[in-house]
Amino acid sequence: MRTQHQYLRPLIVLVALCVAWGGLWAPRAEAKITLTYAFFAPAKSFPGVQMEHWAKELEKRTGGEVEVKLFPGGTLLGPRDMYDGVLNGVADIGLSCPSYDPGRFPLSSGVSLPVGFPSSKVASLTYWDLMNELKPAEFSKFKVITMFTTEPGYIQSKKPVRSLADLKGMKLRAAGTGVPVLQALGAAPVGMPMPQVPESIQTGVIEGTMTSREVLRDFKLAEMLGNVLDYPTVVVTFAAVMDQKKWDALPAKVKKAMDELSREMAVWTGDYHDNANVGEALKWAKKEHGLQVTELNPGEKEKWDALIHPMVGAWTEEMTAKGYDAKGFLDRLYALRDKNMKAN
Repeated sequence: MRTQHQYLRPLIVLVALCVAWGGLWAPRAEAKITLTYAFFAPAKSFPGVQMEHWAKELEKRTGGEVEVKLFPGGTLLGPRDMYDGVLNGVADIGLSCPSYDPGRFPLSSGVSLPVGFPSSKVASLTYWDLMNELKPAEFSKFKVITMFTTEPGYIQSKKPVRSLADLKGMKLRAAGTGVPVLQALGAAPVGMPMPQVPESIQTGVIEGTMTSREVLRDFKLAEMLGNVLDYPTVVVTFAAVMDQKKWDALPAKVKKAMDELSREMAVWTGDYHDNANVGEALKWAKKEHGLQVTELNPGEKEKWDALIHPMVGAWTEEMTAKGYDAKGFLDRLYALRDKNMKAN
């Protein structure tokens, strides 16, 4: 006669097998994807705030499947090696300034001409729309994650500037197309990455900078530079990119989430930069450090405009000689600029 234990033994084996087979049949959780994202300036600068917002949105929209590790402040890659670092796998995503390297990004440099952008939002949308439409070869090795720009650059200096005579020979930091702008106006431009600017002002290497005005707070320049000239010049472009092969290997739903964020981030960053970033920085600099906003003397604006406008023609001739449809590029840029101005 079988004992109770003898009857139970086959049942226990059957249950164990069912559990084991059930484990095999159960859908496996997808492995979390970790992406590294590098930027050269501090986390509190507006591009740094942008990258943090993008990372949080991507993690949320992928249900936590993607984790983004941020490396701002040049902790992984600096401004001069950012894009090569992405291609070489040092970082999965890199954010830097095509404006800093017009030789590598020739058509992007056209966005940084004195073409009359009124704000970061309009310029950012125009830059994204233009590059997404034309897909120039300069980005062929990359998947572009998003693009945006600064507001137009303004001269920020120790001494007030109200005329060409005041500006003559003044040593000011500039980048990209800001360099020929200052040259045309008679200043002495000095090229350097933005993180080097505070020390260079302290040591007398430069007397100020020409860039967007959030740096007064982000880089604590209002403590050293007490004057801003109300004369908008040219924007600096930013592009966040991923190596195309790395992008190709991502799951489809992750790609979809990233694509949906691309233009959305141009809008978000432009809004943030124009309002919460630059607007608040100016209020802070005026209240805490007595920042003075100066105007050009009567008749000076027309002189300044006449000196920098030929840059557009010179760029068109140079790019045309290199085989680019420079005129078509600028015509489309102006059309998109005007469209985005009306919409925003």
